[in-house]
Amino acid sequence: MTEQPYEFVTEIMAPEIEPRIRHPKIFEAFDGLQSGEVMKLVNDHDPRPLQYQFMMEREGEFTWEYLQEGPDLWKVAIGKK
Repeated sequence: MTEQPYEFVTEIMAPEIEPRIRHPKIFEAFDGLQSGEVMKLVNDHDPRPLQYQFMMEREGEFTWEYLQEGPDLWKVAIGKK
């Protein structure tokens, strides 16, 4: 897993965001991306529930690639199609 192929527009450190507004802030950042841009999400647990939410709310609009899968940090490249 490597971060080399990406030039990230923004990086979100999810643990630093208050839990009740975490997903809305992540979606806000995603919605601000232009087509072809990628953001990096860093989290302290597997963000699989967020991926499912993306699948429901932004179906066909995003890419999702794990760059690191634990044990302490998960990093995901989330791209806008």
